[in-house]
Amino acid sequence: MRTLTKLDVPSRDTTDLDDATTRVREEQQGRIKGDGPLARETEPRETEPTATRGSAGSASPHESAVKHVTGRAAYIDDIAAPADALHLALGLSPVAHGRLTRLDLEAVRSLPGVVDVIAFPDVPGHTDIGPVFPGDPIFVEDEISYAGQVLFAVAAETHRAAREAVSAAWAEGRVEIDEQTASLDPVAAAERGEFVRPTHVQQSGEWERSLASAAHVITGEQFVGGQEHFYLEGQACVVQPTEDEGVIVHTSNQHPSETQKLVAEVLGIPFHAVTVEVRRMGGGFGGKETQASPWACIAALVARRTGRTTRLRLPRAEDMRVTGKRHPFHNRYRLGVDEAGVIQGGELTLIGDCGYSPDLSDAIVDRAMFHADNAYSLGEARVTGHRARTHTASNTAFRGFGGPQGMMVIEAAMDDIARRLGEDPLTIRKRNLYRPGRETTHYGQTVEQVALLHHVVERLEADSDYWARRREITDFNAQSPVIRRGLALTPVKFGISFTAKHLNQAGALLHVYTDGSVMINHGGTEMGQGLHTKICQVVARELALDLETVRITATRTDKVPNTSPTAASSGADLNGMAARDACLSLKARLFDFASEHYALDREGMRLEAGALVAGTGESERRIPWGELVQAAYLGRVSLSEKGFYATPLIHYDRMTGQGRPFYYFAHCAAVAEVSVDTLTGEYQVDRVDILHDVGDSLNPAIDIGQVEGGFIQGMGWLTSEELRWNDGGQLISDGPATYKIPTYGDLPPVFNVELLQGHPNSMASIYRSKAVGEPPFMLGISVWAALRDALSSLADYREAPRLDTPATPERVLMAAEALRSRHAPWPPAAGEPE
Repeated sequence: MRTLTKLDVPSRDTTDLDDATTRVREEQQGRIKGDGPLARETEPRETEPTATRGSAGSASPHESAVKHVTGRAAYIDDIAAPADALHLALGLSPVAHGRLTRLDLEAVRSLPGVVDVIAFPDVPGHTDIGPVFPGDPIFVEDEISYAGQVLFAVAAETHRAAREAVSAAWAEGRVEIDEQTASLDPVAAAERGEFVRPTHVQQSGEWERSLASAAHVITGEQFVGGQEHFYLEGQACVVQPTEDEGVIVHTSNQHPSETQKLVAEVLGIPFHAVTVEVRRMGGGFGGKETQASPWACIAALVARRTGRTTRLRLPRAEDMRVTGKRHPFHNRYRLGVDEAGVIQGGELTLIGDCGYSPDLSDAIVDRAMFHADNAYSLGEARVTGHRARTHTASNTAFRGFGGPQGMMVIEAAMDDIARRLGEDPLTIRKRNLYRPGRETTHYGQTVEQVALLHHVVERLEADSDYWARRREITDFNAQSPVIRRGLALTPVKFGISFTAKHLNQAGALLHVYTDGSVMINHGGTEMGQGLHTKICQVVARELALDLETVRITATRTDKVPNTSPTAASSGADLNGMAARDACLSLKARLFDFASEHYALDREGMRLEAGALVAGTGESERRIPWGELVQAAYLGRVSLSEKGFYATPLIHYDRMTGQGRPFYYFAHCAAVAEVSVDTLTGEYQVDRVDILHDVGDSLNPAIDIGQVEGGFIQGMGWLTSEELRWNDGGQLISDGPATYKIPTYGDLPPVFNVELLQGHPNSMASIYRSKAVGEPPFMLGISVWAALRDALSSLADYREAPRLDTPATPERVLMAAEALRSRHAPWPPAAGEPE
């Protein structure tokens, strides 16, 4: 692709253009690069000190950054489909619980533009598409389990015709439902024993004895709300029938291999007849790990029945109604502490609202249990996790995967302990951190970097001037009857690995072409987080090439098979190691060839700055990469290689509730400062300071972006993002008018983010880096804790109010009013005794 100059531009008549337009066209000459922008910067970046630009460890831009900002990045709805492509619309249940008594769709088939109508009897293969456990029918056969469950699908020549046909089916009484009472309360469901999966318990020591002998027993409960994924690109897919029995599925999807499996099973064909491709997603956050598959299955059914390409994309309101959310949790705790506020033991009970089916809830509630300690030693403790069934959409993965909900219970307890003992919450948090002698979790894993955990907290405590600001805020609150300020420092210890052991594996496919350019493919998917960029950087580093030499291709099930979802913060860890494994194998082969072909000493041979280097000093010989590749090709040496990686050491015995489910822990901490209007409940976040441990960062620019975005998303979960259902179980917060995610205006005016330097991962991860996808999400807990701190000033800091989440202004106001009703005004009026 060449750059146009004035000599390249064909002459044209410009007499019909005004002066301004002509001037702009002249200014753009020499800047245009073909029909679309390049995927990468092509000008040398002088800030790169190394001879190979952009490899792992450097702050290289996202591989699709230019395409993103110019609108040229292709998403599912940008894929050009044939002129005869069909469009799908779904018939959804309006009730949360009932029985389908009539479904007569024959008249719908004859409506204008309608080509096909399908329902449960039209599925040739499996009708249950539960990702792990059964319970997710592709269409309702009889029992309706939530409002929004799919009853039927209409395929038509246009999207409008399909939607009008669905409306007609309802208007003409073609669908009849016997509505029944819906179960919407997970606590009541748990008390009745209504679970999607069995209850699980983790225990260390004699928890009852520790409670009986404790100086203080702290109890409490909380409701932690769910969260809508609100990805920019909704659920969408395009399915093309192939010339045999199969299909090619283009989908916005975090788990292509699972979608391949489910589509094949629904169609009743072998897995190899289904190819799933994902180039990029417009966001995922876990919402496309399992819940992107149903739409691909429905579209594939129509594509095979009609022999025509089929497109399905959900409107935003439908997307929000039919897909699951982050699990709401009801948490309870009873902890015994000594006179210094150090936890001796106790019990924690977590009730996850799983919706109508298992989906991933077993693993999600497990992870909530694993993280019910956050960064603190629980001593002799029992943690119980219930998986309650309700008549709502099946809740699913969301950034943190249950970990944030589990951490909330212990962070609430930290504040409660501090208020009971009259200490600052940070003092209590520091006393309870994992430490030498108490570095074993309640599920039996040793926390190996306890010194680093303490260092992160103490470093942020000093850098943020925590104690000076604490004194200033206390003084301010003593003089301010309405506006109260709050401050909180909260740590995060987050385990990195899939808790299902078999998912901790990855593959990669590496091709080197005869001009020296490199193509890498792997099983991870790109949802904007920069995974593809990091994998290219790994390959560039291993082969000692400029980043521009390496290109990534779309994730496809026919290139790297049997892949794990891109989730659990493990995308770069797993796929980076697989890509590196492929590079190491290819390098070894090239070195063997070069040693024989060029008569060089194999010992000490290396790739460096785009060349193979052998020998040292005067005997050093450098062979350019391109020359080496050409010679290897002519010597009939394979220039393609596969790579594979499986995470070592991890294990978990579910029978005993003990093991090592995580390869390592990522640590971070945040300080949040807020101001609260105690008469209205309105508040603002004034300042945030974050220190994050990412080991030796693969890409500092991308990692800082992940920390910033994760924090804001976590803050939104705990403050403004409120999911509401009516009494009939219909979601009523189904769009941006009624569901409020954080916006640019919600950014704190002072927002300091720093990556911890000089502390490589103690485990052998890819270049000793650490995951950064999920850990920063939980830093948003600092904002919630700061709100509680501000409200606590209304009770002379003697009580931490119950503040369920999301902590909307209404909830903050109710918490303030509850405190005022129990405590005399503080500060006391002049002349009154304190």
